[in-house]
Amino acid sequence: MKTALLRRYARGFGMTELGLATDDGLSVTRLRIEILAGLTVALALVPEAVAFAFVADVHPLVGLYAAFIVGLVTAVIGGRPGMISGATGALAVVMVSLVAQHGVEYLFATVVLMGLFQVVAGVMHWGKFIRLVPHPVMLGFVNGLAIVIFMAQLGQFKVPGTMVNTGHGMSGGEWLSGPALSLMLALVSLTMLVIWVTPRLTKVIPAPLAGIAVVAGLVIALGLEVPRVGDLASIQGGLPSFHIPVVPLTFETFEIILPYAVILAAIGLIESLLTLNLVGEITGKRGGASQECIAQGSSNIITGFFGGMGGCAMIGQSMINVKSGARTRIAGIVAALFLLSFILFASPLIEQIPLASLVGVMFMVVIGTFAWNSLTILRKVPLTDAVVIVLVTGVTVKYDLAIAVVVGVIVSALAYAWNNASRIHAVTRESQTQAGAKVYEIQGPLFFGSAAGFDEIFDVAGDPDTVIVDFADSRVVDQSALQAIESMATKYEAAGKRLMLRHLSHDCHKLLTKAGHLMVDSDDDPDYEVAVDYDVKTGVLGSGH
Repeated sequence: MKTALLRRYARGFGMTELGLATDDGLSVTRLRIEILAGLTVALALVPEAVAFAFVADVHPLVGLYAAFIVGLVTAVIGGRPGMISGATGALAVVMVSLVAQHGVEYLFATVVLMGLFQVVAGVMHWGKFIRLVPHPVMLGFVNGLAIVIFMAQLGQFKVPGTMVNTGHGMSGGEWLSGPALSLMLALVSLTMLVIWVTPRLTKVIPAPLAGIAVVAGLVIALGLEVPRVGDLASIQGGLPSFHIPVVPLTFETFEIILPYAVILAAIGLIESLLTLNLVGEITGKRGGASQECIAQGSSNIITGFFGGMGGCAMIGQSMINVKSGARTRIAGIVAALFLLSFILFASPLIEQIPLASLVGVMFMVVIGTFAWNSLTILRKVPLTDAVVIVLVTGVTVKYDLAIAVVVGVIVSALAYAWNNASRIHAVTRESQTQAGAKVYEIQGPLFFGSAAGFDEIFDVAGDPDTVIVDFADSRVVDQSALQAIESMATKYEAAGKRLMLRHLSHDCHKLLTKAGHLMVDSDDDPDYEVAVDYDVKTGVLGSGH
């Protein structure tokens, strides 16, 4: 999955497989690589930060400040050198409703609370649970993210000033038509074409930057009347200043921002940890999930107090960075500082960027994000996995990424539990060491899902006076399994028959003893090298056989 995602991003941005340096020392060559990679990333960050600010319906500077602060903090203390963070579309689409209903100050307060939740997740080491996300859920995740970003761009194909904010995003408005629509489509297509062609001609200029530069130059040179960034708002700004969100310090305010903060924190961590894994595949690094959670949270707390919209790791920019050879924190720091210099000194140039070029960049992000191979594997994978892919994609589009991933994990877990529950069975035979005794060799895990099937295995009335239950090929997992064993033992005891448990591992003994149902007074053999019998009726461990 990780390799496939990497290749899709490489194709989507028109990138080729580059040789990856392995020397992380601070040599002159290493510094040159890191600085150039940082510059490349900074140039690619500008249009996306502006575009995502438009998606969230906030001033472009709110997105640019977030990209600078989040990018700088995570580059310094993040869990994986080489990762790039900033304002993202996954978060922006959730922020629209909050900004429309309550204003941008509530967004700043939400971002601060979001950061606090992420820091707590890092301190509690919850980042490790990202490994529980199954492959089908990840496919649905990236597909849904691609569709959401695509749908967010459709508003740019409407006449400026005719759309209204409903609290769930910009809607309504008159669609472009005639020559205006044709020109918009032509410029979007030209941007995408340049992004696709540029890497085949040169690797010096980032493909997204080349697309924007070519289309912006054409529009300016020909004097084409098309919507530009400056038509919506000026992005000229100074250094971000400390600003406490102007919201009432009441419980009502907390009730408003809490749901958004939880959702944004979850989405931000999910996307960041997925990116962490992808970058780790390239750089050969492992771990750092908890540190990344703390870094993301700290950066969002800071950006919330400095007028930023918050952010998380950016898969596309991270791939550009590491595939440019960056392996240290220097590239991320340099990228953030270059971005700040653009805000301070290059705003007039950025304001001339036509919106069509931003849409073209976003469409290429969509193409690079969507797991196109998932369309062909739906007929080849198990039905449950296919359902999970479609379900997660649909929930992502309808609601948000966090809910979609949770739903996908739950459905996958239930499917896994059901499959394992159906595996429980037993092979019966006569004991070779105890005359007249019947042996049940349990096959498959014993847990809540298989407890009912376990109970149906035994023939209490028809069994001989001595019964041996062998768990060599099974495992007692949870309290439901303990209760199933206790229930079985009670039935045999009521029938006046002797029940012996064999091959219980050491941890199973602990579970049984802790439950207080069956007293175990000796260690068992966890490696199953010596058979040990436990007589349920007498509470005595017998000799090995």
